Amino acid sequence: MFEIDPEIFNLSNGLRVVYQRRDVFVAHMAIMFKAGSRYEDERTEGLAHFVEHTIFKGTTSRDSIAILTELDSVGGELNAYTNKEELCIHASFRKVHLPIAAGLLGDIVQYPTFPEKEIKKEKEVIKDEINSYLDSPSERIFDDFEGLLYKDHPLGYNILGTKKSLDGLSREDTLKFVQELFTADNAVISVVGNFKQEELQELLELHFGSMRTSQKGSDFQSYKNRDIKSFHVKQPKANYQAHVLLGGMAPVKTASDRRAMTLLMNYLGGPAMNARLVMLIREKHGYAYNIEANYTPYHETGFWTIYAGTDEKYINKTHELILGELNDLAVNGMSDVDLEQAKEQLKGHVSLSLDSNQELMFYAAKNLLFHDRIDGIGMIYKQIDAINGKEIKGLAQEVFDQTKISSLIYNLR
Repeated sequence: MFEIDPEIFNLSNGLRVVYQRRDVFVAHMAIMFKAGSRYEDERTEGLAHFVEHTIFKGTTSRDSIAILTELDSVGGELNAYTNKEELCIHASFRKVHLPIAAGLLGDIVQYPTFPEKEIKKEKEVIKDEINSYLDSPSERIFDDFEGLLYKDHPLGYNILGTKKSLDGLSREDTLKFVQELFTADNAVISVVGNFKQEELQELLELHFGSMRTSQKGSDFQSYKNRDIKSFHVKQPKANYQAHVLLGGMAPVKTASDRRAMTLLMNYLGGPAMNARLVMLIREKHGYAYNIEANYTPYHETGFWTIYAGTDEKYINKTHELILGELNDLAVNGMSDVDLEQAKEQLKGHVSLSLDSNQELMFYAAKNLLFHDRIDGIGMIYKQIDAINGKEIKGLAQEVFDQTKISSLIYNLR
């Protein structure tokens, strides 16, 4: 078993770096900020994602063409993503091109210029992305559910924003966002590759050591689970099949029972074909092709969802079957045999995920950024093995309380 045992060090400005050495030909580097969409307000909905797009459009020393071709020209890849609580810019490249990747990432995150002409052009690109998203009910239902769950709060904002909010964003908004959140004390650099640590540290110091720090730190509007009220909504937004989504509140990102919650949702509707709801709804009854269960934890809240795409005539039966399984878990818990199998399955999924060097890079960055530590695979296994039936039953009773479960259904127009 490969163990996660990274080196963690600070640059002269306090910027933390996590480096996992692996004997590989291709390396990965990311810089991750606490700067997701929850740092927006009602007027600037979609700003974090807009920054993710436009930050590649020019710096004080590179134009957009140079940014987009410098790493690509040597066979590397440059990309980024935005979530509710983080924004990440990352690169994959042959290890000999580390200087190119480090120099490019350092320039992009510290010296973006956000040219007006590029801002105007990129708004049209994102509007097309919004149209594509609106045309996909199976994706849209998740964001709409979260919008209802966290109504009138930044956690409920759509990461893409709206066409109206996008039109209102300005160059000053992007500059302010970067000025406040793209700071050394609000970021982590994560590297996976085969380098001498001294050489890596020297190179990162050259390109990131002058990144400024902020005395203010990142800030966002907090949210408390006690404010949550359940809802049951039906909307005619389906195209060819109906979409059913159930969910409710779940443990926060730092909760001691977050591993148990992950196991519970993995058992119900994880990626394996033998997941409990897959076996019941798809294999036994043939009501749905796609069934999945997810758990999304945030800083001070969290939620779970169960999704099924089904024929409209099976909406009620599918809904009832899901509720029945959740109630059974709350009343009876999991058998010892099922629990042990679920533990082994989850450990396997964790191992498969972290077998990807890019996923390992993201994992290390997120854990250092949000938890100030990085659990190795051995520690994760230990935490999973410590989950017991009493904990699972108690958790199921809490999160699957049917008076607190919400639902969103897209039926046919």
